[in-house]
Amino acid sequence: MQEPSALGRAVLLVRDLRRRCPWDGAQTPETLRPYLVEEALELDHALGQGEATAICSELGDLLLHLAFQIVLGEEKNRFGTEDVVAAMERKMWRRHPHLFPTPAAGAAAAAGAATAAGAGGAAKDAGTREAADSHGNWERTKVAERGEDGPGVLDGLPPNLPALIMAFRLQERAAGVGFDWPDAAGPAQKVREELAELEKETRDGRVVDRARVEHEIGDLLFAVVNLARKLACDPRAALEKANRRFVARFRRMEKLAAQRGIRIGDAELEALDRLWEEAKTLGANHGWRPRDR
Repeated sequence: MQEPSALGRAVLLVRDLRRRCPWDGAQTPETLRPYLVEEALELDHALGQGEATAICSELGDLLLHLAFQIVLGEEKNRFGTEDVVAAMERKMWRRHPHLFPTPAAGAAAAAGAATAAGAGGAAKDAGTREAADSHGNWERTKVAERGEDGPGVLDGLPPNLPALIMAFRLQERAAGVGFDWPDAAGPAQKVREELAELEKETRDGRVVDRARVEHEIGDLLFAVVNLARKLACDPRAALEKANRRFVARFRRMEKLAAQRGIRIGDAELEALDRLWEEAKTLGANHGWRPRDR
């Protein structure tokens, strides 16, 4: 008898849990949703940290939830493991016609290549250009699957995506059908324009019209995300690293203040600024500071 696959073993484990554990047996697709989101975020955090043991553990936790949903689908005669994997395979075949050519897929791949060539793109190396073309083909294939009367290019993204990720994915989708700058120069200029528009809505650093300021801040953030995307930089990862640098430097500043009998909450900004500069020199990186003189 052939041994079950790794996914098969996970499914068998969940079936057993459903039979013998009251808590597992009581779960439904809806009751498991909060845990699924938590596990996905824990995996995301582990990936950001880059620690192999943690990534492996969190992947296992997420796999358990996927197996759980498969078993729940089996019990309702809605789908099983083969259905899930087959659906995934068919989707990947459709979305990668250049890798899995059929007569129809070959035609789609040729059309996608022609569109990509017409749209241009100034990636500085062949690997980046190839990845961009592949992503463009992916997005165009999805649009073709929806049909003229189907959902739009920007439809289908989970509405509860974090705002930074949502901005990035909206821009990726639009870029996938040719609505994009040819290089990073355009987004960089857009950032400058949006910052100038924001400055018009303030007077001496004060808010004049809060709604307008919020509007312009949103446009500025969206433009910065677009610039990061064109520079092949994940804006969320960049911001996470900036947050970590800030925390590390601020904590060093707190220690310096404590050593000198300075209360952070009572100190003048000039004193804090000096402490910040000193704390920054103690670290290996350079970054944010309260202000530039």
